[in-house]
Amino acid sequence: MSLLAEFKEFAMKGNVVDMAVGIVIGAAFGKIVSSLVEGIIMPLVSLLVGAVKFSDLALTLRAGSGEVQPVLLKYGMFLQTLVDFVIIAFAIFVAIKLMNRLQRKQEAAPAPPPAPSAEVALLTEIRDALSKR
Repeated sequence: MSLLAEFKEFAMKGNVVDMAVGIVIGAAFGKIVSSLVEGIIMPLVSLLVGAVKFSDLALTLRAGSGEVQPVLLKYGMFLQTLVDFVIIAFAIFVAIKLMNRLQRKQEAAPAPPPAPSAEVALLTEIRDALSKR
């Protein structure tokens, strides 16, 4: 089997395709949450703490002079990323909790009784015909 044919067989397996779709959706979801945090949540938090933009918060380790850039410890960006993570983790938690609840409802629903076999159905018909006589 050639390397190309083997790769094609691997790439077309259901799990690989499902994983690829999940990664693409996850990346898009991450962008949505980042936009939510950056555009809506952080401005509200900044308003509460004194109209500071979190991504601008930094501690100057060494001041810049002339053409030398200052050395900054940008803890504001870290705080914003941390808020992104917490929101994404919470959203995933809620989604998994909802899926588990739906799965439990499906498991809790009683399964319909299995259909009788052909012999049992035939014997039932004979019994019913004899009881009518």
